[in-house]
Amino acid sequence: MSKRPNFLFFITDQQRADWLGCYGHPVLKTPNIDAIAGQGTRFENFHTASPVCMPNRASLLTGRYPTLHGLRYNGCVLPETANTFVDVLAGAGYHTAAIGKSHLQPFTGMAPMGKTMDQIADMSEAWKLERPVDYEEEPAQYTQDDRYAIKTPYYGYQHVDMVTSHGDRCGGHYHQWFRQAAPNWKALHDPANQLPHTYSCPQAYRTPIPEDLYPTAYVRDRAIDYLTSREDEDAPFFAFVSFPDPHHPFNPPGKYWDMYSPEDFEVALPYEAHQNPTPPMQWLRKNWEEGGGQTTPQTAMMLDDHQIKEAMALTAGMMAFVDDAVGDVMAALESSGQRDNTVVCYNADHGDYMGDFNMMLKGALPFNGITRVPFIWSDPETAGGDTSDALCSTVDLSATILDRAGLAPFNGNQGQSFLQATRGGEGPRSEALIEYNDGGNRLGFESPARVRSLITDRWRYTVYRDQDWGELYDLKEDPRETHNLWQSADHGHIRAHLSERLTHHLIAQMDDSPQADRIA
Repeated sequence: MSKRPNFLFFITDQQRADWLGCYGHPVLKTPNIDAIAGQGTRFENFHTASPVCMPNRASLLTGRYPTLHGLRYNGCVLPETANTFVDVLAGAGYHTAAIGKSHLQPFTGMAPMGKTMDQIADMSEAWKLERPVDYEEEPAQYTQDDRYAIKTPYYGYQHVDMVTSHGDRCGGHYHQWFRQAAPNWKALHDPANQLPHTYSCPQAYRTPIPEDLYPTAYVRDRAIDYLTSREDEDAPFFAFVSFPDPHHPFNPPGKYWDMYSPEDFEVALPYEAHQNPTPPMQWLRKNWEEGGGQTTPQTAMMLDDHQIKEAMALTAGMMAFVDDAVGDVMAALESSGQRDNTVVCYNADHGDYMGDFNMMLKGALPFNGITRVPFIWSDPETAGGDTSDALCSTVDLSATILDRAGLAPFNGNQGQSFLQATRGGEGPRSEALIEYNDGGNRLGFESPARVRSLITDRWRYTVYRDQDWGELYDLKEDPRETHNLWQSADHGHIRAHLSERLTHHLIAQMDDSPQADRIA
């Protein structure tokens, strides 16, 4: 293959690895995504750099951990001065496009937890910060009828079709288009017009918005438009196609609402399955028993089995729509004549507890339901249908994509190319670091949680700042993470070894960029 490859990168929001047919889900059918896996390599041990949206998405683009790239927790912003692998591709002649959810900047105008906007305006910082004059993802930019022109390049993207937020009322360019496509858009967004249903799980909402006006359809159609526009172009492309689903609220439209039934699912890992629940798990349980509710709509919660099964059924409906959309985009790629020179990837930004220990959503507890995500690499240069057990991280994606394009990462990239693992070889990692930083006090923590985990092929070791407890799980003997060995005298030497290894990873969180340009 003489031409440089195109890249078509699909990514979903809040989808755990085992929620695909090709990853063994017993109920959910995803034939189109499975077909990509059948033509490529499916990774069984792929983990996020951080199990929440914004920090992990920034790690994907920069190849750096949140500690270094600066988008440490949801609500921060990736500095406009940050270099990205998309910048490198664009500089080498690639045409670059972001279609759908970006989430590198806040997409609300709301103050963070525990603060007011006046406090934010008056707050002094350790650094003289240079923030964007206008946030490109903020709702105020999309209130006019004329399409808002995002200043490009946007973190390296030359073409941007922005979708912000979640559910059936997304913002950005989608919202501008929606207002034009649906003259009755205000009625469609009015909660009073929710279609009748019998679901009781929190954030279950039966949207009156038809399928062809739902955000998944918009992302699908704009991706098809983009691929069609590149048919006769000489420059290779990188297209980042980002679906806001299956992130809650649980509101699949049209036929996807009742495509699956709660009775189809089971809660295979109830709270009682954990032998020694950690303090935050105990807090969540007590909060649920006392009817405490959520701190915010994004905060982890516990539900009863029936409500979890309802959430599973609706999540499956949202995933079915995404799978259909992926199939349509892949058909357009084939029709454009570009499939034979396009590397296709499928990924998610993080997972969801989705009933594990009766928990839902995501949070400070880094169980593999939220840290382990699907990753599929389908390359025309390699045979398909393979599975890799190589340990990989989101921070490795930029180095791998650039390696495949024949380009070198910029100085300061922390990722390691796993291109050889996509071809049946070994991966470069034996350990992966996972960071989590909260933006407020939740789950019983007296201050915002600061959590660091080290993953190996055998162990998950997790330390919580200023806590006298932690987590140690034997992933070989206890893959469902039901027995915390932190207090086990028989595993003290394992804790000591992993503590030392984690220390080395934390030492490595020193920024090597910029390089010195003089001898002192």
